[in-house]
Amino acid sequence: MSVKPLHDRVLIKRIEEETTTAGGIIIPDSSKEKPAQGEVIAVGSGYRNTDGSVTALSVKQGDKVLFEKYGHSEVKLEGIDYLMMKESSILGILN
Repeated sequence: MSVKPLHDRVLIKRIEEETTTAGGIIIPDSSKEKPAQGEVIAVGSGYRNTDGSVTALSVKQGDKVLFEKYGHSEVKLEGIDYLMMKESSILGILN
């Protein structure tokens, strides 16, 4: 199933963080926070301006991004968890 976000929305898949510390200690799932990093899977067409024109989004498919912990919707597609959020909830693009 393919999803095309509308307007200024972005579909993101979380990037899982490492579950072992540098010292070799394994961190259980119950005690670690959900990562605030992800990969952009799909983007909408852009912002609609007051004059009716559309401004393209700054992120593109494949970008690795850092996003806010709140302000997104969790969706499950074909058994995979994704996040749907507005581009304004994205804090930056990781290099």
